[in-house]
Amino acid sequence: MLEPSKEFQEKAKGRQKFQHQGRTIYEWDQTLDDINIYIEPPKAVLKKYEDQVRQQLKPGEQMPKLEIQIKADHIKIGIKGNPAFIDEPLVKQCDSSESYWLIEDEELHIILQKAYKGELWPSVFVGHGKVDPLTEQELQKKMLLERFQEEHPGFDFSGAQVNGMVPDARSFMGGIKHN
Repeated sequence: MLEPSKEFQEKAKGRQKFQHQGRTIYEWDQTLDDINIYIEPPKAVLKKYEDQVRQQLKPGEQMPKLEIQIKADHIKIGIKGNPAFIDEPLVKQCDSSESYWLIEDEELHIILQKAYKGELWPSVFVGHGKVDPLTEQELQKKMLLERFQEEHPGFDFSGAQVNGMVPDARSFMGGIKHN
């Protein structure tokens, strides 16, 4: 098996992009526990939210409201009164009661709590493609090392390497320990 380059390994550990017609629709990454989705909302929506934080809205002024529905197997994202920007089934299950969203650094950040800790998601939404096999292996390595770090907090796994086929972080060596 060919070993991916350092540059590729770093790219695989970062955000994955979903693009449509040459435009980035969203970026995403994952940890043992979460799927993180990053969307750059229209500047007008961000400005209204920033203005509301600084001061009260003027009489009669309406603030565009983000409409975000997170279900165990589906997400809907849009501006109230308009068609949804994203209205898609998830590729895996999330715990919707522990999932949430916020605006941070001018990005809409959606945090989905995985229903099954350590489960590798090959993408976020059904029909949005999957990461390539090399990226999938790198993501699996990242999650395996994250699991080891969590289970053995006194050790430093930052320089650890995994050779050959990467085992599933969720089931390897007796599986993930739950508190």
